[in-house]
Amino acid sequence: MADASPMVAQADSPETRRYNRIHRWLEIADFLIGLAFLVVLLATGWTSTLRDWAYRSSGQHYMLAVFFYITMLLAISKVLGFGLDYYGFRLEHRYNLSNQRIRSWLWDQAKTWIITLVIGTVLVELIYWTIRTSPQHWWMIAWVVFILLSVFFAQIAPVVLFPLFYKFKPLENDSLRTRLLRLSDRAGTHVREVYEWELSEKSKKANAALAGLGATRRIILADTLLQNYSDDEIESVLAHELGHHVHKHIMKGIAVEVVVSFFGFWITAEILRYAVDTRGMFESLHDFANLPLLVLGSTVMSFILMPLMNAYSRSKEREADRYALESIPDVTPFITSMNKLADQNMAEREPSRLVEWFFHSHPAISKRVAVAEAWRKTQPQMNAD
Repeated sequence: MADASPMVAQADSPETRRYNRIHRWLEIADFLIGLAFLVVLLATGWTSTLRDWAYRSSGQHYMLAVFFYITMLLAISKVLGFGLDYYGFRLEHRYNLSNQRIRSWLWDQAKTWIITLVIGTVLVELIYWTIRTSPQHWWMIAWVVFILLSVFFAQIAPVVLFPLFYKFKPLENDSLRTRLLRLSDRAGTHVREVYEWELSEKSKKANAALAGLGATRRIILADTLLQNYSDDEIESVLAHELGHHVHKHIMKGIAVEVVVSFFGFWITAEILRYAVDTRGMFESLHDFANLPLLVLGSTVMSFILMPLMNAYSRSKEREADRYALESIPDVTPFITSMNKLADQNMAEREPSRLVEWFFHSHPAISKRVAVAEAWRKTQPQMNAD
């Protein structure tokens, strides 16, 4: 039987706290630069200048002009944020968390920019098409399209997007594969396959996920996890992921996104109508020079809602942890895996209340371990000699 004595709580090292503090400031700086860029575009009228350049470059073709405009916006945004991106790349190397070479990182940056351009163009073209087609109700049509596309991309991500950045192969450990598939079956989750995620080519961190929807749902395990964790620990990590399925967190998350995005599109539409009809800031509703205003509105709303959405996410993570504790024979591997993940990924075990409240979508690791310890003490078989 497992030793029932409580495990010694581990404290965050000064290095871990420093790494996470720098990482947070990078996120804040990136957010502020993006926000400032949108405000400057609107306050100076440069957005109209870019629109005019886009029209001239496209031969006055509306949809092509929208594409050129988006391309210019994303190119300028990338230039403005490249310094922070590179600092983040160097930060991972400074703290010995990355294996990625500069050429590979630059190629990933290029691919990310291209994918953002493609997806952004599709979304923005659809939005302005709906505005021109139905000026009164465009936001409702755009909202429905947004939800459908969100589900579509969640479904294709494991088979289309992820392989653009990482290599995957079927898990060769047959005993572990069988064990995880049985765990999935007990959770009522149909899983297509278990894959090894070759994360070590780029990172020294460890991770695992239950990715995809429907026919594309699969278990992906980082090779860094397979190399450093026991089968019991890997099972406990996956049990947490399956807890999200058992508690229908994906469907609940989609429902929350449906409601939040509905009000988001409505508020954005009202802001746009006020800017056009009352303030005369733009020539018409379908003047795509107003795109920075739409993005600014959604960005501010997301920022305001972030603490609330993170609190909701943490509640789901606690439910998934509870399922993991209930579904594995011994919670000790769950505790050890949490501590090992914290060490390997340099995650803060005990962030301040403010940091956890605003930045963290998961409960603090110290709290997750404490819950597991409390659960461990309630199990008679764990207390036996």
